[in-house]
Amino acid sequence: MSVLKVIEILGNSTVSFEDAVNNVIKEASKSVKDIKSVYVKEMQVTVSNNLIKEYRVNTKVCFGIME
Repeated sequence: MSVLKVIEILGNSTVSFEDAVNNVIKEASKSVKDIKSVYVKEMQVTVSNNLIKEYRVNTKVCFGIME
């Protein structure tokens, strides 16, 4: 039987939503091992002068607990 844990992580990028999610995975993997999935809960952007300034994602990262 597998035991999984879920943590919520916010990520951002000036490039795209996909890059913001990749940043979440990259940073989370520094301290969390065995990441199984990432669920994107919310997406938003900040706007300046009618242009997108920053992409933001609120994610849930699911990973296995090592014994």
